[in-house]
Amino acid sequence: MKRRAFITLLGGAAAWPLRAHAQQPAMPVVGFLQSGSPGGTAHMVAAFQTGLREAGYIEGQNVGIIYRFADGQYDRLPVLAAALLHSQVAVLAATGGDPAVVAARAATATIPIVFTTGSDPVALGFVASLNRPGGNVTGVVLLTSNLGAKRLGLLRQLLPKVDAVGVLVNPTYTVAAAQLKEVEAAASLNVRLIVTNASADRDFAPAFALLIQERAGALLVAADPFFQSRRDQIVSLAARHAIPAIYEWREYAVAGGLMSYGTSLTAAYRPFDPETFGGVIEAIHEVEAALSEFKEKVVREGEPAQEGDAAAPAEQPADVIEPDCDGELVWCSSES
Repeated sequence: MKRRAFITLLGGAAAWPLRAHAQQPAMPVVGFLQSGSPGGTAHMVAAFQTGLREAGYIEGQNVGIIYRFADGQYDRLPVLAAALLHSQVAVLAATGGDPAVVAARAATATIPIVFTTGSDPVALGFVASLNRPGGNVTGVVLLTSNLGAKRLGLLRQLLPKVDAVGVLVNPTYTVAAAQLKEVEAAASLNVRLIVTNASADRDFAPAFALLIQERAGALLVAADPFFQSRRDQIVSLAARHAIPAIYEWREYAVAGGLMSYGTSLTAAYRPFDPETFGGVIEAIHEVEAALSEFKEKVVREGEPAQEGDAAAPAEQPADVIEPDCDGELVWCSSES
C-alpha cells in the first residue's frame, strides 16, 4: 500500500467530537489497541513509531503512546479499550483486525478511532461508507480477509494433483464464516475441503491431527490476528507434518512458511507524514483553528463538509499485483 493512503486519515480529526482542552493531558496521548501479541507485532509497532517520528512526533518527547495487547484473546479487548480511555487518550488506534475495532467502537462514540481491518468495514457497520465514514471512526482496509479464494487458487496452481485441502479457521473471529463461505464457493468439484478449527493454543495439535487423518494434501490458513500472533507455531506444525500451506501475511513466509498472499503490514502501520498526525495533535490543542483549516481544505477539494462526519475517507490498497515470489503481494519462503 502506498504511504499516501493515510495522508488524510487523521489530518481532519478536528471535525470529530473531542474533549475539551482542560481534560487533555499536557502531552497528547495515543492509545494503541492491538489484538495480537507484543512479540508477534513488534515490527508493526516499530513501523508505527517510525511514521510518527518522520512526522515530527517522538514518543516520550511531544507525544505519548500507551500500548495494550490482547495476545490473540479477543475477549480481553473491551477491558483493554476501557483502560486506554481511562488514561485520557486523544485518539485510539484499533489495530490487529476487526475485534479491536469492535471493542474500540463499543468503548467510545466521541474519541477519534483509526482502524486497520482486512474485512469490509461497511458490511460490518464500522463506517457508513468508504468515502464518508461518519461518526468518529475511519481507517484503512487491507486486502486480506477477502482473498481466501485467491489463496486457494494459488495452492491449486502449485499443487494441481492435490484433491483434499485443509482450511484452518478461528470460529471466534468476526468474519470467519464469511471467509469459509468464500473459499467453499471457490472450491472446484474435484477438491474436497477439510475444515478444522482453532481458537486457542491447545487447539492446534488436534486441528493438524484431523488434517493428517483426512489426508489433506495442502492447507489454507484463514486470515486471523490470533493465527498471526501464533505464526511460528502454525508454520512449525505444517513443516512437521509436511503439509504445504499458504498464509495471509509475508511474516508467515519469513517464519518459514511456504508462501503468503496479502498486503504489507509494515507499510500499513507506517502511514504518517507531517500533515497527517500533525492534524491530530493540533486539533487536540486548537480545535477551532484546525477545524477552520479542515473546512477550507474540504472546500478546495470540492467536497461538502458534513457535521459530525469523520474527516478522512476509509482507504483501500490501490494496487493488486499478480503473484510471483518477487511481487508485492506474494511472498515465498527461501527455505521451502
